Amino acid sequence: MAQIGKNSGKEKDRARIGGEDVFGDKKGILLETGTNEFEIVEFSIGAVNYGINVAKVREVIQRAPVTAMPQAHPYIDGLFTLRGKAIPLVNLPRCLNVANSDYAKNIIVTEINNYNIGFLVENVSRIHRISWKNMEPSPEVGDQSRVVGIIKMPDRIVLLLDFETIIAEINPEINAKLTTVSDANADVRSLRADVHVVVAEDSPMLRDLLVSTLHDSGYRFVRDFGNGQDAWNYLQTLAAKEGDISEHVGIIVSDVEMPKMDGHRLLKLVRNNERLTDVPFVLFSSLINEEMRLKGEDLGASAQISKPEIGQLIELLDKFIFGKK
Repeated sequence: MAQIGKNSGKEKDRARIGGEDVFGDKKGILLETGTNEFEIVEFSIGAVNYGINVAKVREVIQRAPVTAMPQAHPYIDGLFTLRGKAIPLVNLPRCLNVANSDYAKNIIVTEINNYNIGFLVENVSRIHRISWKNMEPSPEVGDQSRVVGIIKMPDRIVLLLDFETIIAEINPEINAKLTTVSDANADVRSLRADVHVVVAEDSPMLRDLLVSTLHDSGYRFVRDFGNGQDAWNYLQTLAAKEGDISEHVGIIVSDVEMPKMDGHRLLKLVRNNERLTDVPFVLFSSLINEEMRLKGEDLGASAQISKPEIGQLIELLDKFIFGKK
């Protein structure tokens, strides 16, 4: 059995993947502040190499017996049991239009958006530590692309999959939470209309949903970016303008996991900028677990909300607005 354990206390956990021992330190990269680095688990399906952020992975296990579910989504093989808990299993080869999944022998068990789900894959190879600078945004090859970034290795390319989008396709409740907000009266909408919101989110589907929901809620001025670096470049231009900074940017909403620059690095740069330091900065991410929350607090996040709770996000933005009025 290949296993990736979550860090606990000050002890080091041991992961054995493909015969290689990998050690993680609780004081290591995942809790260092603003390093703009992350770790991925590399796996393969067919002839293609893929990656998933280690922060999303609970463990990797061998293929387990599955109980079929009637009327399940076509990507779902059924349920498997892990330590007494029934977990849905996504047939990732089928999801990615790879015809034969008979060679799939591993399950990557994830925790994304506070939702436990397994992904059937062929082979899990190893863990890599990578700078977000070395991950490029995915080329636009179609509206339905499930790849959010590409990582160039010396002898191959590793594709970082958009697992949030896959889960949203499978679970309609995710989409509902991303688009459902409470009605607001005219006074509240009037206040929202004057606020300039900057959004950084790498998933095209989630970014479009977030922006459209903000617009529908009355936030007319929303500028969105697909990575932290582009958002930072834009924020620097706003910081260079004269006048009260709140006239140029009222709130920043950022994902954590993004190419070029992650949300934690973006937050650190904002807090270190004399003009931007007091701008409310909300982390809106599927990675908001206990460890990531501590990291965000250490960097000075105004608030942290786990996707897909956009209703909570809107309520929180209102609190920041009304607190200034």
